[in-house]
Amino acid sequence: MRVPHRDSPRRQGRRLLLRSLLRSTLIVVLLVVIYYVAPLDRELDALTAVILVVGLLLFTLLVARQVRAITRAEHPRLRAVEALATSVPLLLILFAGAYFIIERNRPGAFSQRLDRTDSLYFTVTVFATVGFGDIVPVTSGARIVTMLQMLFDLVAVGLTARVILSAVQVGLQRRPGGSGPKDPAPPGGDGGPP
Repeated sequence: MRVPHRDSPRRQGRRLLLRSLLRSTLIVVLLVVIYYVAPLDRELDALTAVILVVGLLLFTLLVARQVRAITRAEHPRLRAVEALATSVPLLLILFAGAYFIIERNRPGAFSQRLDRTDSLYFTVTVFATVGFGDIVPVTSGARIVTMLQMLFDLVAVGLTARVILSAVQVGLQRRPGGSGPKDPAPPGGDGGPP
């Protein structure tokens, strides 16, 4: 009679890591596809501003939900990586959509015409704080939204990172013995935080 083969902890760890990376990649791809096919040819009005604010509130609720999931996860570090890998692209897509709508409704709001890719590029430029050069906001409205993104990025990155790291610590402490087994390490890794 044959004994069922049990995966080694290292192999299980690799499988969990791979599944986590695959899930995060699929979510990011889905967000980008939605951005490129979404009907963003709408009027720039109060409703557009409300949609951006609602999107930012939904982003905040998503992060709060993810923090809760991290604290309860069997592998909180992996869950935290997934949370960051999905929340940051969502934030970028929200602002890229806003810039695209601004440019469509107020030609000349930026130093050059923006298509969807240019809007996404500008958003990542602002997020990464690498400065401007080829695309800059020209009108007051575009500058206000850009400043809003800069401030929201600072708060979102700093606060989200802090909250997620705290959630990982809570998740690790909830395990029996206070620290429980380590999250699966990437191949060749030491099992420390990602």
